[in-house]
Amino acid sequence: MHRMTSFFLFASGVDTALLKECPSETNKYVGIGATIFFTGVFAAWAAGYALFTVFNSYWIAGLLGLIWGLMIFNLDRYIVSSMRKENNATQEWIMASPRIVLAIAISLIIAKPLELKIFEKEIEPELVIMEQEVYLRQENETRNRFSPTLSSIQNQINDLKTEIFKKEQQRNALTRQAQQEADGTGGSMRKNLGPIYKLKKADADKAEIELQELTNRNTTRIRNLESDLNHQDSLLNASLVNLERNRRDGPAARLEALSRLTAQSSAIWWANVFIILLFIIVETAPIMVKLISKSGPYDNLLRIAEHQFICRETESVAVATAETKQRTSALGQNEQTFVNTRLDAEIS
Repeated sequence: MHRMTSFFLFASGVDTALLKECPSETNKYVGIGATIFFTGVFAAWAAGYALFTVFNSYWIAGLLGLIWGLMIFNLDRYIVSSMRKENNATQEWIMASPRIVLAIAISLIIAKPLELKIFEKEIEPELVIMEQEVYLRQENETRNRFSPTLSSIQNQINDLKTEIFKKEQQRNALTRQAQQEADGTGGSMRKNLGPIYKLKKADADKAEIELQELTNRNTTRIRNLESDLNHQDSLLNASLVNLERNRRDGPAARLEALSRLTAQSSAIWWANVFIILLFIIVETAPIMVKLISKSGPYDNLLRIAEHQFICRETESVAVATAETKQRTSALGQNEQTFVNTRLDAEIS
């Protein structure tokens, strides 16, 4: 217990020699030191988790997290130990405001990795959704890259097939007209194979020949175009296969997922706010204790000790100045004036 008390007093930055003269202040500074210590522990834990998501190594994350925690511990210790109780409360708050801002900034840095850990179960499904969105976007971009070429080839094939179809319709119409002329159901309405029939039959035969030529020509072109279409389709499929489903698991991705969740859910948003407020309270607690507490015996002793140091310093400077002036009294008037002017400027 004594060792723990001594450690917390060290963490508070208190002068133990002065504190022995006012033991009633011990509990207050033990509490301040414990708050500073646990803030450092939280900082180390938060930094360790955040760095583990980056390096995926317990050793690296643990070492760097420990260094970060010690830095926050030392910074908080310095902030609290450098604060002094004054008789003017407004002046105290003004003097402490930069330290409060710094403490809030530190608490925000500490809180964010722990928020990621607390909402880890909600973040994981959101990361999967984000991964799927990225994959779908890449797939659409790949398809859009090949789409103009595929559409152009397919349109050419359709045009060639349409051309054959129209020619077939023309051939069929001419053949039907010749047949109707032959059986008397159309044309001259006479059943015979006379000159009119022969003309219509010649037109139908000509259309058949043109159809065969067109079919042969277009079939070759269609075959070539279909080969190109299959090649482009193979390239598209190969590009889609090569798309990687990279798992987004870094700190930036988790922060983005948490941001999306807070935008979607008011419950998570409020929980996020309360966690941040909790760490702000924890981080600023030592400073607030110093500000709201009355000036105690330790503060008075510290003020006396600092004043005594100022007095000794002033006395030493005055004595050294007087001795220097005494030693230079034998110099000329100009030299004495120069020395006195420089010394007076130093102590003014």
